[in-house]
Amino acid sequence: MFVDQETDPAQLSPLVLAYVGDAVYELYIRTKLAALPGKVNDLHRAAVEYVRAGSQAEIIHDWEPLLSESEKDVVRRGRNAKSGVPRHADAADYRYSTGFEALLGHLYLSGQEKRLLELLERISPTTDIS
Repeated sequence: MFVDQETDPAQLSPLVLAYVGDAVYELYIRTKLAALPGKVNDLHRAAVEYVRAGSQAEIIHDWEPLLSESEKDVVRRGRNAKSGVPRHADAADYRYSTGFEALLGHLYLSGQEKRLLELLERISPTTDIS
């Protein structure tokens, strides 16, 4: 992990946490998909399905019973952060996906690798995409 020990995730805005969480999630999904058979174009299409706002919103709803109160607070802060919603995305899904990404960014930046992987492994892509 590339975590800077000087960075305190509690002091960062939820949108900055989501910015980092987006990259963490994208890398996790791409790494898992790279192990599956398929052409790069097929891998990319599969990755897009996992990282779209609707998919992320579904995941965070599934995770909710598993989250601690402090994790739920990070999600809530991310969900309520003021940001624009892309035209192609449902507003509610986009807000929840921002909360999802904020949680991943928070876990990553706070060095909670075990917890981060515990959650991510619940959604590992394992099907053939070719």
